[in-house]
Amino acid sequence: MPRGLPRIVKSLLDKAREAALLAVETYNRPSTVFHSRAYIVLMQIAWTSLFLAIFHRQGIKPYYRKRNSRRFERIDEEPKPWDLSECIRQYWKGADNAVAQNLRFFIKLRNKIEHRLLPELDIEIFGECQALLFNFEEMIEKEFGIKYALNESLAISLQFSRMRQTEKDKSVRQLMKPLADDVTSFIEKFRSSLSDDIAGDMDYSYKVFLFPNTGSHRSRDSLAVEFIPYDPNDPEQVRKVIALVKERHVSVANLDKLKPSDVAEQVAQALGPQKRFSVSHHHVKCWRYFEVRPPKDSDNPAQCKTEYCQYDELHEDYGYTKKWVEFLIAELQDDNKYRTILGK
Repeated sequence: MPRGLPRIVKSLLDKAREAALLAVETYNRPSTVFHSRAYIVLMQIAWTSLFLAIFHRQGIKPYYRKRNSRRFERIDEEPKPWDLSECIRQYWKGADNAVAQNLRFFIKLRNKIEHRLLPELDIEIFGECQALLFNFEEMIEKEFGIKYALNESLAISLQFSRMRQTEKDKSVRQLMKPLADDVTSFIEKFRSSLSDDIAGDMDYSYKVFLFPNTGSHRSRDSLAVEFIPYDPNDPEQVRKVIALVKERHVSVANLDKLKPSDVAEQVAQALGPQKRFSVSHHHVKCWRYFEVRPPKDSDNPAQCKTEYCQYDELHEDYGYTKKWVEFLIAELQDDNKYRTILGK
């Protein structure tokens, strides 16, 4: 550490770097079942410590103050430091960007997964996890210099397969349990709330393809894996062999959502000719009975049971989930339930 940095800044920087290195070590450990959970917790500690170090170096006291007072709130006789959300607000002053949104994603996600075992989540959020680390690396270099970067301590994680075919990727997903509905809903809602620019920004989610570096012209000291920064405005890079390709995520509205007519058709087909089910009469009775969405003239049309129904603000209508179809079929196969809800 250079001379001149206050002791508290040095201590916080050490904590930030140690937490980030431990996060990567834990994530890359083959024996770890749920990679994302510990990684997210440790990276949030790393980011919080980094922000606090930055504020202290700037002469800012990053502590919560008592209401209508200049005195600090205290925990165990120590001033209560800002949490990560407050650090984000103070650092960017409310400005929206991909780095801040990536951090907000993990703050909210942590609250949903902290006490749950969800190994199936790892493959779903790998891009955000990678961006979280790269953003940390860039921030610590920007604020304290390249000598504090972590890249000298990290290695490329070894892979067990040379390539993963589409069929293999599908098999991995099928072997894993479906994500819990509340977690799936959160991820979908958060991603869809982002602008296209932020959703497609590598600082929010970092996805790569690794290509073999082949050819007889390779020198003995050439790198096996190279991360080459990609500039879409440089046409020369298009003709170069690169080891990194960004997979752009384009937001798709109402993905996997069904129209009322689609719901009615599937339910009617499952129930058979003995039990009629129409969109204009029976489906309306069902969503009213189970209260999956508000009435037509509601002041809050988005107040839905999101596992079954979601409001489309742009088109001012509702989309229904596959789970709603399955729920209706299961409920209405009971003759008494069918009569109770729909009548004779």
